[in-house]
Amino acid sequence: MRLTALSGLLLVGLMPQCAYAANLYAGHATAAAVCSHCHGIKVPSADAPFPTLAGRDVDYLKLALKQYSDKTRKSDIMNAIAGSLSDDDISNVATYYGRLKP
Repeated sequence: MRLTALSGLLLVGLMPQCAYAANLYAGHATAAAVCSHCHGIKVPSADAPFPTLAGRDVDYLKLALKQYSDKTRKSDIMNAIAGSLSDDDISNVATYYGRLKP
């Protein structure tokens, strides 16, 4: 009985890390498919005037993407791109870029 209870506690303790890892994988996939063409992954694309996003504050990235998405922050390109992202995509991408070392 104690072994079952201990196993259950260990599994519950591991669940947040599993969900967190899934968000990073989803963020990486979205960043590679959508963001990296201009912003790169760790450095911007060659000769692009766009800022690198690696290592940026996660909350700042989420806010900026949400503002681009709802068009309170203006940029024709970013309004279209961020507008195509779900709230989960925004959270995943921001978390992914925020965890990268520049």
